[in-house]
Amino acid sequence: MTRPARHREVTPLQGSMTALITPFKNGKLDEAAFQKLCQWQIDQGTDALVPVGTTGESPTLSHDEHCRVVELCIEVAAGKVPVIAGAGSNSTAEAIDFAERAEQAGADYILTVSPYYNKPTQEGLYLHFKAIHDSVQIPLILYNIPGRSIVDINGETMARLAKLPRVAGVKDATADLARPPRLRQSCGADFVQLSGEDATALAYLVQGGVGCISVSSNVAAKELADMHRFYRMGKLAEAQAINYRLTDLHEALFIESSPGPVKYAAQLLGLCGAETRLPLAPITDATKKRVEAAMAAAGIK
Repeated sequence: MTRPARHREVTPLQGSMTALITPFKNGKLDEAAFQKLCQWQIDQGTDALVPVGTTGESPTLSHDEHCRVVELCIEVAAGKVPVIAGAGSNSTAEAIDFAERAEQAGADYILTVSPYYNKPTQEGLYLHFKAIHDSVQIPLILYNIPGRSIVDINGETMARLAKLPRVAGVKDATADLARPPRLRQSCGADFVQLSGEDATALAYLVQGGVGCISVSSNVAAKELADMHRFYRMGKLAEAQAINYRLTDLHEALFIESSPGPVKYAAQLLGLCGAETRLPLAPITDATKKRVEAAMAAAGIK
């Protein structure tokens, strides 16, 4: 399948990309901690930064806070790695506003999630994403996460969207490892397929993916960057060894609502505080112990 040329060339996406947490301090954005986290990610070898996705608690940020986080990330990235700015909402008009402001700030890509709660039809999904696509001139990554948004972008709709010149690919958080080959057939070989699920990210690469937008890489940045590089070098045993070592961590970071556990893990590393915003509650002591044990088992300290 031949796809139309995009508006401009941008850095191709591959490897380990971090769905960044948003640090808070006394209820407000902790801008210094966020920029420290962004710089640490780059220093550790992360291939792209993803601010204000749902891991960044975007639903609880004000519009100004949302856009400020994108600006802070772009400032640190400074062209060294791509910035994929979250621009998702269950209101199409709101998502367009986020997308336009991300483009104005200098983001390389936008990431936009399927509308949650509304339960649109497949036609509604297509029209939603097309409207966002038509509002900007930077590439768009679709975010398919039926477990949280209830709706699934099916293969036919994905193929329709892939024909739009600036729909670059998908963040697939379905954990359905049969999808990548099917999407390659229907959307084309240059349709970027990114895992959105840490536990199956390596298997997703084998099935045709090129990277992962990761929660675990908030605290295991070097390890996951190395895993992807080993895979691209054909060193599967080395990639598998890292994957095995991080298995308990991937699980521990989701035993309570994300990003509560990963923020606690980041606090243990001295990257930022563990504070979240309601309706997310502080994680329990039992979860803290589980996170501590998983980090120890992974050799992260």
